[in-house]
Amino acid sequence: MTRIKEIKCREILDSRGNPTLETTVTTDMDKTGTAAVPSGASKGRYEAAEIRDGDINRYSGNGVLKAVHNVSKLIGPSLIGTDVLDQNKIDESMIKLDGSINKGNLGANAILSVSLACTRAAANTVNKPLYLYINSLFSSRIFKNQVTPMFNIINGGLHGNKNLSFQEFLIVPGINKTYLESLTSGVEIYQTLKKYLKAQDFITSVGDEGGFTPQFTTNEEALDTIIKIINKTKYRLNKDIFLGLDLASSTFFSKNKYCVNSHDKSLSQDEYLDYLLDLQKKYDLFSFEDPFSEDDWSGWSRFTRTIGGKCLIIGDDLLVTSTDRLEKAIKEKSCNSILIKVNQIGTLTETLKVIKLAKKANFKIIVSHRSGETNDDFISDLAVGTGADFVKFGAPARGERVSKYNRLKYIYETNNFQ
Repeated sequence: MTRIKEIKCREILDSRGNPTLETTVTTDMDKTGTAAVPSGASKGRYEAAEIRDGDINRYSGNGVLKAVHNVSKLIGPSLIGTDVLDQNKIDESMIKLDGSINKGNLGANAILSVSLACTRAAANTVNKPLYLYINSLFSSRIFKNQVTPMFNIINGGLHGNKNLSFQEFLIVPGINKTYLESLTSGVEIYQTLKKYLKAQDFITSVGDEGGFTPQFTTNEEALDTIIKIINKTKYRLNKDIFLGLDLASSTFFSKNKYCVNSHDKSLSQDEYLDYLLDLQKKYDLFSFEDPFSEDDWSGWSRFTRTIGGKCLIIGDDLLVTSTDRLEKAIKEKSCNSILIKVNQIGTLTETLKVIKLAKKANFKIIVSHRSGETNDDFISDLAVGTGADFVKFGAPARGERVSKYNRLKYIYETNNFQ
């Protein structure tokens, strides 16, 4: 048994300049593991609760010293002497210590930082790459598939300048490509888009997730531009490269209406459903993430029933990496894919449980970053270790995004993946 000897936590900054946590766990064998946690801008209502200080005189209230205190003075002492290889016990102990439904007492950000740091320390203890250690916690078989990246190359909504209703406009390489081929195609199309925007006198500033934020006026203009760019490359639309959307529709849903900027009126569920079906017919979209509000269960089910056989219908805000909400979605046939964000639920153990349930239901698994990220690349190993189908780490730009793509590249280059 290798016991936890020390847990230290400190406040650092994420990619948006907001405070977050970095925790280091040390064992009695002097093995260590460090993890930093992300934070989202577009948050589902049902996510686990992170703790912020609320002191407007410091980081505009966004400091996390309370969470640091909870790790250092409450969680840390409670875990000293615990076997670092017993991930279930570690996570269950923290959940019990918190005692709330949504981890709001200690903070999901505090709990997650310890959970992931313990996983890294455990992997180092048994001298395994992190993805293989995660795999040992998850399954009796080693996955050999290579994940397909979904690149967010134009940012709208809360990730951009809010001139576009939809939050992310994505390109998705064909699933028959190797990861390196997919990465190469994503980078080449991203760079071609940048050159085009410059030539058209658009500002090439980027949003939180590395995608460009041009002053387009409609969602369709963004999609049409991406198609034009793909046609300028050697890649073939809907053969080599596909289109996807993260609509984040809860952000433009109000009073039971959908307020889409390409329409001069708010849309009812029926009208909005017709609009999305028209988009699918026109653009042959590969994926729709959060096409309906997180509480519009009937809209989700109608949409999935209509076109779920043609494309991925991905639950993010709807599911928030929660077994309870996933079970409801499976029962009601609300979607066919799930976005996995570790900080939505708050521990690795719960995350793995959700992925197992989703796989059992034949859902596609997409492991995702958050808009407020760090250079921590844990989720790259999580994707490989659980045999995820896709990853969504943003554009192939900004260090906190590229670190995750590079980690995947290293894993696939140095190991025998077919």
